[in-house]
Amino acid sequence: MNERLVLNHQTVMDRLVPDKPVLIAGPTASGKSALALRIAAEQGGVIVNADASQVYACWRVLTARPSREEERKNPHALYGHLDAMVRYSAGHWLRDVTSYLSGGARPIIVGGTGLYFAVLTQGLADIPPTPPDIRARGDRLELSEMLAALGDQTRNRIDSANRARVQRAWEVMTATGRGLGAWQEETGPPALTLTAAQPIVFDVDKEVLNARIERRFDLMLAAGALDEARRVLPDYDPTLPAHRAIGAPELIAHLNGQLSLDEARTAAITATRQYAKRQRTWFRSKMRQWSAYVP
Repeated sequence: MNERLVLNHQTVMDRLVPDKPVLIAGPTASGKSALALRIAAEQGGVIVNADASQVYACWRVLTARPSREEERKNPHALYGHLDAMVRYSAGHWLRDVTSYLSGGARPIIVGGTGLYFAVLTQGLADIPPTPPDIRARGDRLELSEMLAALGDQTRNRIDSANRARVQRAWEVMTATGRGLGAWQEETGPPALTLTAAQPIVFDVDKEVLNARIERRFDLMLAAGALDEARRVLPDYDPTLPAHRAIGAPELIAHLNGQLSLDEARTAAITATRQYAKRQRTWFRSKMRQWSAYVP
């Protein structure tokens, strides 16, 4: 096992260099946003979103976006800035986040989308855009069909349970005739190296995290998550990245009369726990050079 710096809350604050960018990754419901808020409050900086669902305006409660009060207290960026109809990729996010790296307030980049941090610190391959007809074909395919079309090199690089990632890899293969792995081997230099930043990844006990996920979803329901889903319902499209936010399909199923609210709650909590498990696996595999934060 490689040596790794393990931090707690106070040692994080003691070790941070105020002018150096901070990266905070972690599974859903781990408390990473609270750490980002404390850093911003005590040292200054702009909190920049690195979560693929929190970019969409249609979800605040369901994706645990910062509250309006938190946004008033500290500068925030790339939260809720997109319409649900927009298909936003890691490349789009990289383009947007780069503007916060070149002067001004120190960026505190926080989120749970491992791919965002990967393209930021490892670079992004210059892959041609996917033609709309190929994307439409992918939307209609089963996950297993797309996986079967991928080579071993690509399958080993992606989360095979994450439909969005698998579909992206399938689209690249179909549109260009080359696997995602082959494109990634030609990646240019990163926008931000790990040595130029202060990278922190949350390492939370599974049982603790599962309990937090259940409590948080109940708080989401109490805070109006079902009302958010009700507003989305008329335009709901399960092929849109925005509408695949964790918990959204289950609440939509309840509103369509397919599940009771209790069944939707249980299914959403289960889906969130499964997602958190995939996140923890990614972070432990891909972020061995990051300092581990144990709350």
